[in-house]
Amino acid sequence: MKKAAVLINLGSPRSTGVKDVKEYLGEFLMDDHVIDFPRWLRTILVKGIILNTRPKKSAEAYKTIWWDDGSPLIVLSEHLIAKVRQQTQIPTYLAMRYAQPSILDTLKRMNEEHSDLEELYVVPLYPHFAMSSYETVVDRVKEVAVNNFSHLKLTFKEPWYDDADYIKVLSASIKDTLPEDHHLLFSYHGIPVRHVKKSDCTGQHCYKVNDCCNVASEAHTLCYKHQTAVTTKLVAAELGLKKGTYETSYQSRLGRDPWIQPYTAQRFEQLAGEGKKKLAVVCPAFVSDCLETLEEINEEGKEDFLLNGGEHFHPVSCLNDRDDWSALLGKWIQEWKV
Repeated sequence: MKKAAVLINLGSPRSTGVKDVKEYLGEFLMDDHVIDFPRWLRTILVKGIILNTRPKKSAEAYKTIWWDDGSPLIVLSEHLIAKVRQQTQIPTYLAMRYAQPSILDTLKRMNEEHSDLEELYVVPLYPHFAMSSYETVVDRVKEVAVNNFSHLKLTFKEPWYDDADYIKVLSASIKDTLPEDHHLLFSYHGIPVRHVKKSDCTGQHCYKVNDCCNVASEAHTLCYKHQTAVTTKLVAAELGLKKGTYETSYQSRLGRDPWIQPYTAQRFEQLAGEGKKKLAVVCPAFVSDCLETLEEINEEGKEDFLLNGGEHFHPVSCLNDRDDWSALLGKWIQEWKV
């Protein structure tokens, strides 16, 4: 049976132009996995308010991190896929959940180049489950396949937040550059509390049980906050970090609804006052450096930390196209069994 694999990352605007950024944000924010309001309300909020104000500001932010050869996320993903292809005999492609290369166009290309294609291994490039990241990729691939390639048998890579090999690769990426005497902040992308509750398959655990992330439950299979906490714990153990020298927070809050806490932005303002003058930040929710790491953390976050008494700020790069990371992805693909 003919097999192929596809790695799927978030996506990026085609350029830093306001028009392209607006188009990208429109597709992203109108996804009901991201803003899970009724369509009429989401349309008013996104098209009536956000897209009339945010694209210009976001375009300016993208300009500060844009590379000569394009979007960092896209360029890094292309470098990664080139290395992964050297690690596996299974044809492997790259797609983006939003913008280009789209999932639909990528699957069309795969079927054109492999007319006998029967099985597809899908790897959403998100270590943790969340409606707005992992789930939206899975649902979109299923939708495209059902409507256009119903003959394909789909297999999805499960979230790998606690995979032993991944933890070693992530830990190595931190250890390679982590300065001594630096407090380590694990800053994960935030999500609304309502998303955590909505993903609770038991309907009775998340934010209902005291210390819910540390109480065993079936809900953890789809709980983003629990899974990020596990990643932090495992990496800390792998690196031999002492209690009090690291912590977890959540970034990129949007809107007024409560999001999972603590908030990264607030921690940047508070840490120096608590005596943590030297700070290193790693963002394990992202496998590729992007606007949320290069601008929000490395620029805005650094400025906030230093303005509030910090002395040294060290950003830890995402996994990007590290050799050990591309080798692990290749191993997962090569060992895939239906």
